[in-house]
Amino acid sequence: MWRNYLTVGIRSLLKSRVYAVINILGLAIGLAACVLILLYVRYEESYDGWMKGASRAYQLQTYYHATPQGGEEMYLQMSSLAAGRALAKDFPQIEKIVFVRAFSPIVIQDGEPSQSTLRMVDGNIFDILQVPFVKGDARSALNDAHSMVLSESEARRRFGNADPIGKTLTVVDNTGNVDYRVAGVFQDIPKNSSFSATMVARFDMDVQFADRTQVLTNWDDQEGWHYVKLRPGADAAAIMAQFPAWKKRNIPDTVADGQRYNPGDAQDYKLVNLRDVHLGKAQNGAMTPGNDNATVTTFAVIALLVLGMACVNFVNLATARASQRAREVALRKVLGASPRQLIVQFVGESVLVTLIALLVAFTAVELILPFFNRFLDAGIQLHYLGSDGVLLPGIVLVLIVGVIGGLYPAIYLSRFEPAKILKANKSAADAQGSGRLRNVLVIGQFAVSIALIVCTSVIYAQTVYARTVDAGYRRDGLLQVENLTFRGVSDDQALSLVDQIRRLPGVRAAAGTQIAVAPGNNSISSFYLPGNANAVSLGLYAVQTGFFPAMGMRILAGRDFSQTYGRDDATTPHPMNPDAERALVARGLNIVATESAARRLGFADARSAIGKQLSGAFTLPQFGLVPCTIVGVVSDARFRSLREPLQPIAFVMQRNGFNQVAVRYAGVAPGTMRDSIEQLWRRLIPNVPFKASFADDLVREQYDRETARGQLFAAFAILAVVIGCLGLFGLAAFTAARRTKEIGIRKVLGARTLDIVRLLVWQFSRPVLIANLIAWPVAWWLMRDWLNGFDTRIALGPTPFALAGALTLGIALATVAGHAIRIARTNPINALRYE
Repeated sequence: MWRNYLTVGIRSLLKSRVYAVINILGLAIGLAACVLILLYVRYEESYDGWMKGASRAYQLQTYYHATPQGGEEMYLQMSSLAAGRALAKDFPQIEKIVFVRAFSPIVIQDGEPSQSTLRMVDGNIFDILQVPFVKGDARSALNDAHSMVLSESEARRRFGNADPIGKTLTVVDNTGNVDYRVAGVFQDIPKNSSFSATMVARFDMDVQFADRTQVLTNWDDQEGWHYVKLRPGADAAAIMAQFPAWKKRNIPDTVADGQRYNPGDAQDYKLVNLRDVHLGKAQNGAMTPGNDNATVTTFAVIALLVLGMACVNFVNLATARASQRAREVALRKVLGASPRQLIVQFVGESVLVTLIALLVAFTAVELILPFFNRFLDAGIQLHYLGSDGVLLPGIVLVLIVGVIGGLYPAIYLSRFEPAKILKANKSAADAQGSGRLRNVLVIGQFAVSIALIVCTSVIYAQTVYARTVDAGYRRDGLLQVENLTFRGVSDDQALSLVDQIRRLPGVRAAAGTQIAVAPGNNSISSFYLPGNANAVSLGLYAVQTGFFPAMGMRILAGRDFSQTYGRDDATTPHPMNPDAERALVARGLNIVATESAARRLGFADARSAIGKQLSGAFTLPQFGLVPCTIVGVVSDARFRSLREPLQPIAFVMQRNGFNQVAVRYAGVAPGTMRDSIEQLWRRLIPNVPFKASFADDLVREQYDRETARGQLFAAFAILAVVIGCLGLFGLAAFTAARRTKEIGIRKVLGARTLDIVRLLVWQFSRPVLIANLIAWPVAWWLMRDWLNGFDTRIALGPTPFALAGALTLGIALATVAGHAIRIARTNPINALRYE
């Protein structure tokens, strides 16, 4: 019997090749998309789960909430040194805590400086993050303060096939050049990890920060990440429940010139399990790019919708084609076939089609996966067997899709009454049923397609807007030179570099700065207006003279910094000199504020802020607040992504402590300018690698995540439209066949070809128009919520909705028009002789 079912199923597919191709291709596309996205979802949720002991490993995170004084809401994966030390002291449930420094020093090998992902740790991080070792002992490799371990790929890059154990590398850290001995080699950390490192070295925290001991007690200074290992049975939630009282015990009030505040008032701390870091709430200050649960869930839903559309195609085409098999069903019933046998036969045919489609889908996934990984910069792997294998889920998917896709048509066919069918000689031209279910399913298909097209259009428009909106500075002709923070760059070298860059042909302006495009740092300080005890939070950054022309920022009122005004200069020695700090407090400073900073301070416009007095926390509290005068107001500049609020900034002028050099150039090719500056760098600063980026590239990189999301939405929108059109093509073919006699009669009665085409096209236009009414509100709600995540955004107008509707309708009409025109041109004599 089963052999007979298989034979009949194969013959049925071969008899209707168009039906078979449409069904298999549609299901294969849906299954391939579903498999790819479910692989991606599983990959995103697998972060750090591969690591042994991950259930007891946690990261201490810092959450800042917005304050009435202007403090920004931030969710940081980083935490202060003071917080880590207090946590280790007060909670015996913690077995081990290790600090990982954010700064990655220069490494010198054979006299050549280079940059690697070097993580400096104050303890054996591998007791918490249990990465497998291939050489050396993970338990003792970082026992002393001059030991270092390398990843397998880093060891090969530096030493080839030679044994790296015992070899020496020099690290340029705060104390100068320090030799480190390689004590182990660990396996390369997979891409699905929130922790990244190619080199890990031990350091002594007190020695490293001896020149700035205030960092060790400053609760607002996040210098890196703390990883925590809990004792067996310890409950992280129970520990966090004690954090409010713990903060009160440990975080002291800060007092400056009689002004008192407590950093803990704006801070909350969380212990987040290592496996939850990647998709967690805190994504600022992340070691590796993160994601969020909403995005992952969205793509999982889209994958299921695309698969659902493929199943809808199957049901639609199977029910439409049922009339062609009416006589077959009737004859089988006459010969004794029961409804159960007919259902088994047709469900079996459905499962057969789905199985063929799955094989095609797996082949497509194998071919697409390398490109998919490159696009996402991921390490997704396709395994057929094992705990992460897709073969068993694929078989389950075949059974589910096959049964769901074939059950309704099977029941529909098995209910045919043989007497009526055979007596009336019914066949393809005379099918029973109104087709309402098919119309409902087509509406659902195109509603999904239209919603995806709308989402793609909005994401693309917002990304283009973010990259091109006026940021308050000129992106074109701006080069940003990095790596000034390394110990190998002295203040004199930095000043000499800027001076010589200014002399290069084509350079219009150049200046050192502590903030530039896409900064990795964030500095906030408190300012006080006379007679007001409430602090106002502003960003505080030092710049060199010429910074505003270099960035292309406009002076709205007052003046720029100048070397001729002694009060403009905020330079103090590093390491900190108490006498110099007291002298700074005694004489005061001139500052330049951005337009939004002037508004936050309470001034109606830029002009009214000029000459106003205030005081700011420019130095340690024990030295007091620094009196300052606003001498200039500049246009706001959005240095960070549009996802982050615009930061009101107070600028001071310094001659040291710069992070970057901003270079404005014109009349010179970008590559030529970069090469000229690199030559200067290598001559003046030979011990530090050169790094420079164009502002346009930095801005584009800020929105890589949005771009990738938009491209994925576009890909799914195209797939959805293709699947929908495949189904529509098949339905149009069967509908045209069913209405052949009707069309012949209409033509005999005088209907023109245009009338016939309009009749058939309208039949398939109505579901698409109704689908718009369903898709538009859903897409509007989804995109409104997404756009609200941006500080500045496009208006959600009717254009993307109208375009999506028109595009989908046009594609649908083009799909069915061929059938409509061909049938409308048929000779009515042939049509009436049909059957």
